[in-house]
Amino acid sequence: MTYDLGMTQEKLGKILSSVAKRMRADFEQSKNFNHNGEAGTSRELIIRDFLAGYLPPHVEAVHNAEIVTVTGETSPQCDIVLIDRGTPSFTTLNGYRIIPNECVYGVIEVKTKLDGEQLVDACNKISKVRRLPKNAYRPTPGLIPRSTSAYGKVHDFFPTSGIVIAFDSLKLETVGGHLAKWCSNRDLVEWPDSVWVLGKGQLQWQSAVNGRIDRSPDLGASLLQIDAIPDQDILLSLALHLNIHFSDAWMNPLDLVPYSGATPLGTSVRRWPPAQAKRQTKALEKP
Repeated sequence: MTYDLGMTQEKLGKILSSVAKRMRADFEQSKNFNHNGEAGTSRELIIRDFLAGYLPPHVEAVHNAEIVTVTGETSPQCDIVLIDRGTPSFTTLNGYRIIPNECVYGVIEVKTKLDGEQLVDACNKISKVRRLPKNAYRPTPGLIPRSTSAYGKVHDFFPTSGIVIAFDSLKLETVGGHLAKWCSNRDLVEWPDSVWVLGKGQLQWQSAVNGRIDRSPDLGASLLQIDAIPDQDILLSLALHLNIHFSDAWMNPLDLVPYSGATPLGTSVRRWPPAQAKRQTKALEKP
């Protein structure tokens, strides 16, 4: 059996084009909410549901979450957090999750209309989350240590990615100018990985080494504006990007002991002497 790759790609493009129209319709419907919080939550769920279909199977998108570290630091409330599917949830009270930072692969900020102020807000949140320490891993003796190269450094963990997705924005060129200005006086490790606007396009980082689009900014990277193809929107590009970006996301085994701190685990009240194994006095009979 043979497959027509061009036809398959065209079909996927058409499917995602219809998905984009449905997302746009859901977005318009969310405008009917009188409470801004409800409208914002609805829009975040629209994006989360889309992500769930295109992320690698070991990555889960969760909404309405806070990230914590063993040192007691906490993140701002995040719109969407991408975590390892095996992450223990410290709490799920009323759907709100507290997540150990070691299990976080990325955060996504969802914006209704992206302007300069909203972009700065998203970038500041991404910067704060990415700087949170990841220390609580169990050693894995005998294995070759893994590492990830990103943001001009080599990390012995998968650093937290930061992506901005908006339903609308100023002109993409204007948004790009705001982003370039924000990044110009900040450490590379603070920069967001990409910005996506439905119906308009994306902002990505182009490698200074080979001219290719990098999933994360690196030394000498240039900001690149990519306009959407009208009939396709950005969703095909976004779906492929998410799959590539997080397909090799990884984490060492989580160590929950440091999170318990000095909390007593119980009171020792009695100890029995070591048990003595009974000596065998009779030889085993042959069958």
